[in-house]
This record gives sequence, C-alpha cells and structure tokens, in this order.
Amino acid sequence: MKVAAFHGSPRIEGNIDILLKETLKAIDEAGHDVKLFKLNNLSIKPCQDCGGCDETGVCIINDDMDEIYDAIREADRVILASPIFFFGLSAQAKIMIDRCQSFWCEKYLLKKPIPEGQYKRKGLLLLVGGMKKEIGIQCAEAAAKAFFRSISIPLHETLSFTGIDKKGAILQHPTALKDAYEAGKRLAAIV
Repeated sequence: MKVAAFHGSPRIEGNIDILLKETLKAIDEAGHDVKLFKLNNLSIKPCQDCGGCDETGVCIINDDMDEIYDAIREADRVILASPIFFFGLSAQAKIMIDRCQSFWCEKYLLKKPIPEGQYKRKGLLLLVGGMKKEIGIQCAEAAAKAFFRSISIPLHETLSFTGIDKKGAILQHPTALKDAYEAGKRLAAIV
C-alpha cells in the first residue's frame, strides 16, 4: 500500500510534526510505503486560476507540485496534517490544495476520477489549533473535505485538537499520541 503524507506546518518539531510522526510510526510498522512531503520546504506557486487544466486535467505550471501530483495518483492513503491559522489550514497546506484544481477538473469536468484502486482510497486529516473553539476545526475540515473528494478519496477520518498552541504542548495532552498512533493503524489497515 502507498501512503502520501502532506506536512503543512512551518514549525519544525511542532505539534503537527509530533502527531504526524506518531501516525506514520504505525503505518511504517505495517510495512507500507510512505512518501512524506514537508510542504514548507517545497517550491509551489499558487494556482493562477488560468483555466489551463480545464480541458486536460493537467496543471500547466511546472514546479514541485509535479511530484505531488504523481504521489496523489499513486496513493492508496493520503494524510493531510496542518495547524489551524485564522480558522483555516496553513498557507502551506492551502497552496497545495489549491493547485489540486486540476484533479477537480479531471474528476468533475472530464469525468475521469482517480480509480479507487485495490485498497479503496482513504484519507486522514490531522489538525491542531490554539483556540479552544471548534470553528477553526470546522473551517479547516471543510477545505480538507473538498480536497479529499477532488482527489477521489470518498472517506477520511479527522483527528483534531484544540487549545494546543505552544510548541510541543501536544505532548501534555493525555491521549494525543495514542490517538495519532491508533489513527495511523486504522489508516494502514487493509480492509
């Protein structure tokens, strides 16, 4: 099974980093092939809304998204991990999602969704926000759901934590690491 994981936090060794590592630990133990993309380290130009992908489903911009497009097509599982910034996904996560407009065109305009594959594609969304209110999680979840459905992932689980802001504070949460590990195990399961 192939897994594509998108790390959307700019903070090194931050809360998202810690959760994602724990999730990937379970997937590694299951023996699956993981491609991890640290979005902050990539050169990705924003979607230009140019219509270049409308008739082909292929983005006309060539940058580090080219490798991401291939990974998404090949993946049986996709993980999106992001902190909550101003009630939404990080800019790093959002720029990648916006560039997946080409998948939206391919699926909805050209009627050529990515095949579900042998393992039936599934996703996992990891979110951490400093605010205790759920609105940030809800807004980020809406954008992530649109992303997952556009890349032909009909089902995804969301694991979210609020009131976690300080770097490394997720380690003080009583169940976060266990929850992330268990989410990884569920995602890695071949069902």
